Amino acid sequence: MIKAVVFDMDGLMIDTERLLVKYWIEAAHHYGYAMKAEHIIGIRSLEAKYAIPKLKAEIGNDFDYYKVRTLRIKLMADHIEQHGLDEKPGLGKLLEYLKQHCYLTAVATATDPERTRRYLESLDRLKYFDRIVCASMVENGKPAPDIYLKAASELKVNPVECMALEDSPNGILSAYRAGMCPVMIPDLSQPDEELRRMLYACVDNLENVIELLERHKSQA
Repeated sequence: MIKAVVFDMDGLMIDTERLLVKYWIEAAHHYGYAMKAEHIIGIRSLEAKYAIPKLKAEIGNDFDYYKVRTLRIKLMADHIEQHGLDEKPGLGKLLEYLKQHCYLTAVATATDPERTRRYLESLDRLKYFDRIVCASMVENGKPAPDIYLKAASELKVNPVECMALEDSPNGILSAYRAGMCPVMIPDLSQPDEELRRMLYACVDNLENVIELLERHKSQA
């Protein structure tokens, strides 16, 4: 029986992954690093201690992750201040469904707590979540299971009673390792065969999750 639904944020609820790609590249090029879209796609939801050696291996050992990241955050913040944020299709309908059917809800994101709350509040979606869990609150971020285990603990449910919604391979791996029911709603990349073996389902948008929950209830 699914009692809770745990959401990733960037690329899953909010259409920010394209901005992340754009401004990581712009910030890296500003400092002379030959960063490409494939580099950013590979580190989606990945904690810094895992992302840094990966990027150094791919771009060069002199790649200064934190210097580039600081500029990327500023550039992206300027963009959001000017243009706002867009939510992903079906989010509102899914959140209303979960509220009406008394599911517990949490966010499990690599984004820091202040920005997470600010982003969700700007879309009037923060009120739908019982708990906010960020990578800074656990020892190991995604793809380790810590963030999803903490989300389940905060909601006072067993991880097997949780459906986890993710758009990235690192996020799916984290939820799978935590023992949750992983559902992928792809954003910038589709799951490969190895990842598909970890999935309960892969659907086109968040509204489709309602059907999955209805099906799960009928099978329970």
